[in-house]
Amino acid sequence: MSERRKIRLQISPEAERYVRRDAPLEVRRLAAGGALPLPPVELVTVLFVLAHDADAGVKDRARQSLEKLPDGVLGAALAGPANPAVLAWCAEAFRDSAERLEPIALNAHTEDRTIAFLAGLPHKRIVDIVSNNQERMLRCPEIVDALGTNPLTGRSVIDRILSFLGLEGGERELGDEPDDDFTSAQPEPVTDADARALLETLLGDDVSGFARELIEDGVEADEETQKSLHALVQRMSVFEKVKLARVGNQEARALLVRDRNKLVAAAAVRSPKVTDNEVLAFSKARNVSDEVLRIIARNPDWTRSYQVKHALAANPKTPQQTAIKFLNYLQDRDLRGIMRSKDIPAVVVTHARRILQRKEK
Repeated sequence: MSERRKIRLQISPEAERYVRRDAPLEVRRLAAGGALPLPPVELVTVLFVLAHDADAGVKDRARQSLEKLPDGVLGAALAGPANPAVLAWCAEAFRDSAERLEPIALNAHTEDRTIAFLAGLPHKRIVDIVSNNQERMLRCPEIVDALGTNPLTGRSVIDRILSFLGLEGGERELGDEPDDDFTSAQPEPVTDADARALLETLLGDDVSGFARELIEDGVEADEETQKSLHALVQRMSVFEKVKLARVGNQEARALLVRDRNKLVAAAAVRSPKVTDNEVLAFSKARNVSDEVLRIIARNPDWTRSYQVKHALAANPKTPQQTAIKFLNYLQDRDLRGIMRSKDIPAVVVTHARRILQRKEK
């Protein structure tokens, strides 16, 4: 967002007289006060130009005037046909105000890279707005990357994005309601052919050699190959990783489920090819995100397995309320094992002790 570039602004002659290079300093200083008879978009554009003026006094006054503009005026400008550079600059300037960022997030004139910047900010409302724009996400993987690493990107947003990529949730806890925010027509899901084409694009026309280890079942990779596969996956974009999760083999899923991006990790565990043994391994893993463990815990087919229930209850990474829920299904010897563990949160250990005490009465 801080990249410097040449900007061409189209403004009316009335607005131009305040910002032209030969405009007298006094005229620029007066204009920087913001009291100009201009439409909102042009007023904000003039203040944007003056906020980059060579004169420090003009620059500071223009920035202060922008910040103090009435919400009605500023909102109309940020929702209107403003120059993308103006919108990008305002996104930076108002990064702490979700109310002022909202019209920027909704504005069709806003550049995708500005939307990607907004997607990474700590504003739940902005995350929701950005994640509802399928067209932008499909053409700009950086937006999906930002959403996937934003702590405020919750379950419904992850479900929404993976759903239109062809990876349905398949899990819902008792009492959960469907996500009504996502009602638009869904694109065609990612097919195996699409995902294989992804690897062909990434690796060349001949998907062979160690790349086969990511897409062909039953091929085991040695330690050196695993390092090469890890490096290859790390070079992929979020969208490429999600597509690989759709068609990749167990080796690919083992790499992707540990990805720092929640969307990628969720896509790996939701792969239609994932096996019960993999689910059990993920349930035991200490190096997966809590989102992966939540997904497993909400899937009634997977949690029919006693081993999965036990693994989730005994995994320190499992959200505490989820772990406590599964304690009620465990045998006494496994409850005692949890009580003896030094890694499991104290609240889970305490609950296990209470269950045992009730049984012994």
